[in-house]
Parts: sequence; structure tokens; C-alpha cells
Amino acid sequence: MAGPRFPSLAGLYEAFPSAAADIGLPASAADCVQVLAGLAREEAWPAAISLAAYLLSRRDAVAWGCQSLRRFSGARPAPPPGAEQALKVAEAWAARPEEGLRRLALDLGTKADAGEPETWMALAAGWSGGSIGPPEFPHLRAPPEQTARAVRTGMFLVLAQVPPAAAAAPCAACIALASDLALDLA
Repeated sequence: MAGPRFPSLAGLYEAFPSAAADIGLPASAADCVQVLAGLAREEAWPAAISLAAYLLSRRDAVAWGCQSLRRFSGARPAPPPGAEQALKVAEAWAARPEEGLRRLALDLGTKADAGEPETWMALAAGWSGGSIGPPEFPHLRAPPEQTARAVRTGMFLVLAQVPPAAAAAPCAACIALASDLALDLA
């Protein structure tokens, strides 16, 4: 077992300075997976979601975000057909991270409704690597935190669509999955 890629919050914040403000916890030597478990026990979902999005590799973060959206399917309004297509492409990229799928996810994400959580999963996949500009232009790289930020945005949007009383069970399951992925157990 390889273990988490960022064993401490301080290490995660060093790699992603934007994570400190997004997660809202001070830098420390605290174990990220243990912090994640504590946030779940406290039902501090925004901080837990943010930590999970940064803690996981880009590919795992996209896969986690897509699986998490699916966990909320019974508690939220059905997404429009275009949103479902964006989610399916993000899932396909997470399963097979090929450049053609990444470009398709980026294209769908930039054209889809920014108010839909699925759009942000497509953007997360699209911003995971490679150029984010049109193919005919010079290489333009997304900032390294963009995948994590897109995943957390999609997750926050789905939370906004769910009554608070209905959010705890799917959130707890999502954070448990993130912990497993971070520990290479999933």
C-alpha cells in the first residue's frame, strides 16, 4: 500500500497554496486522512469535500467526484440530458485517461451549463493535464489546482440541490470513498 500522497496538511498546502483557503484549516503535521475522517464525524462537509478534492490525484479526484454525484441521484432533481453526457465523458476519462476524452470533456464542460454539478466534473477532467487551449494554438496549461477546484465546485453545487437533512448519508459515503482512494484501498 503506497499511502496518501500528502500525509500532512502542511505538505498538501505546500503543493497547493490555494488549498489552505479552500479547506479552511491551519497548516499542521496532522495526517490528512485522519483530518478527513474527523471532518466527516463533525459533518463539516464543505471542508471535507475540499480536502478530498485536493488530497486525491487528478484522475482519482475526477472519478471520486463523478461517483459522488451519482450517490446524490435520489436526493436531488434529475440532471438535464446534457449534464448526464458531461458526467459520462468525465467518467470515461477517469477510467481511460486518454487525450481525446480529456479534450472532449473540456469541450463539453466549457459549453455546458455552469450551474450543473456534472459540468464541473467534465471541466475537472478537461483541466487535468494537457493544453486547455484550442489545438491550433500553443500549449496552455491549467493551473495545478484547477481539477481540485472544479471537483469541489461540482460537489458544492450538488449539496445546494439537496435538503440538508438528506445530505449527511451520501456525504458520509463520499468521504469514506475518498479516504479509501487516498489510502489506495478502493
